[in-house]
Amino acid sequence: MKQYQVVGIGNAVVDVIAQCDDSFLEHMGIEKGIMQLIERERGETLYGAMKERTQAPGGSVGNTIAGLGNLGLTTAFIGRVRDDTLGRFYEAALHGEGTDFPNPPVKDGELPTSRSMIFVTPDGERSMNTYLGISAEVSTEDVSLEVVENTQILFLEGYLFDKDHGKAAFLKAAQGCHRGGGKAGIALSDPFCVDRHRADFRRLVRDQMDYVIGNQHEWESLYQTDLDAALKQAAEECELVVCTRSGDDVILIRGEERATVPVKRVVPVDATGAGDQFAAGFLYGYATGQSLETAGKMGCAAAAEVIGHYGARPEIDVKALFAERGLI
Repeated sequence: MKQYQVVGIGNAVVDVIAQCDDSFLEHMGIEKGIMQLIERERGETLYGAMKERTQAPGGSVGNTIAGLGNLGLTTAFIGRVRDDTLGRFYEAALHGEGTDFPNPPVKDGELPTSRSMIFVTPDGERSMNTYLGISAEVSTEDVSLEVVENTQILFLEGYLFDKDHGKAAFLKAAQGCHRGGGKAGIALSDPFCVDRHRADFRRLVRDQMDYVIGNQHEWESLYQTDLDAALKQAAEECELVVCTRSGDDVILIRGEERATVPVKRVVPVDATGAGDQFAAGFLYGYATGQSLETAGKMGCAAAAEVIGHYGARPEIDVKALFAERGLI
């Protein structure tokens, strides 16, 4: 038996969430509906301007791992935080959720723990302003072979692929996972990140990944073509390909097998974490041997749950929701 069913590697970010209106965004010079990377000083300004803020452990793959923990899987998260107030909060929160956090907070780090200021407008759009801090410094030193060789599934966050030491960490982790007989995969995370590192992403997908999750824009960016042609090429290079399409049908391809899962359109209360929880639902299905269609439906159900409330992590028993819908 493996020690873990899913291990994630990603940015360890504390989400700081506040509600606001469009005039506040305009006044503060915040571009609506996107994730922007910001510098430390800008982060402190925005943090100070937030009213009635709530705080939660976040990061894209961190949110996915929390969702998988909610579903009852054994999980671990590899990330980097500093030994400061937010870093200790992050570590304690993961342990409280039942997720192992193998890397203790860094005592002598120059950079602080990462944080993302998330402003949610009444239409459910989230405008994310992220100061990456120490989390972007994940390297091979942070990847424990004892952890990655003892997981059934490894899930990597594409955002960390922006730096050479992140690329090296991913390679070490994927190779370790494969040595242990596990499956390794990645979320492409961002079309701009894909643009910057296209050749390296292509090589990683082709040579190291057993599954890849991306949205339409990310797949089109990766292969520099339209979606159908991109997915066809991806399926030739990778065992399992998943494409989300912002409210349109989800496409899943494994060899000659193809599943299309309809998405029920709803007006989100807060779209934060929709993609992260889709990944959690899908990976739960993948880890438990479900069909492509069922895994896709699980992903859609988990995503729908999280956009129905504020915050990026599930508030109900998602496994009970799956049972209610006849998925388990």
